[in-house]
Amino acid sequence: MARRSFIKMHGLGNDFVVIDARAKPLALAAEAVRALADRNTGIGCDQVIAIEPAPNGKADAFMRIFNADGGEVAACGNGTRCVASLLMAEQGADRVAIETASGLIQARAAGPGEVAVDMGEARLGWDEIPLSREADTLHLPLGAGPFEDAVGVNMGNPHAVFFVADAEAAPLEEFGPRLETDPLFPERANIGAAHLEARDRIRLRVWERGVGLTRACGTGACAALVAAVRRELTGRSARVRLDGGDLGVAWRDDGHVVMTGPAATSFEGSFEEDWLR
Repeated sequence: MARRSFIKMHGLGNDFVVIDARAKPLALAAEAVRALADRNTGIGCDQVIAIEPAPNGKADAFMRIFNADGGEVAACGNGTRCVASLLMAEQGADRVAIETASGLIQARAAGPGEVAVDMGEARLGWDEIPLSREADTLHLPLGAGPFEDAVGVNMGNPHAVFFVADAEAAPLEEFGPRLETDPLFPERANIGAAHLEARDRIRLRVWERGVGLTRACGTGACAALVAAVRRELTGRSARVRLDGGDLGVAWRDDGHVVMTGPAATSFEGSFEEDWLR
């Protein structure tokens, strides 16, 4: 019986099943992803990540990302740090380039267990989020319950960031599913609830599309910093405190957003490939 190896990793509690598919290709249907991600009958994770050969030779590998509901997405900040840490250890290097559906990402070692990732430029146009109709992305026409006046940002994934009085008390479990699937977002959206703890500190919780509440969201942290700068609430760098811990985020003058944080391995294992069918 053929078996497939995996590594269970996490970035601040945002957890992944990482499968190396460079030498042995792996086709993952949505049902197979859901089976792997199931926390009762599978391995359990927020996202499944397949490491594939880089298609154009300009990167060290291609990273394919699936949310727990089986849908493929273009970017994952915490997952990128995890994959970068694996590739750097494998190559004995202190920096790598990773191709994703949202573009080429550069990553480098940033201290013991820490990885810095250039997530690329923040996209702010209504058609870049994307929205279903033209709208001001600094004040999205979106709201439900206590959530109103969001900022739209695309960091490889679409995000709507709401600044609230208390992010920890904000009822994301209740309103996140409704906001995620609002007709304004043809590709759905990640919903962030944030408040300022200081000029350089943001408290953030994120309802991720196709996953639900997660302990950390790397692209969400980047989106929250960009949203705060656009609202003139912070400078261009800040610590973003998520349920699982802190990320450092900086929005450079060239438009690129750099995120720095930990990557950790939980355990390794294998599963029977026939189980996925």
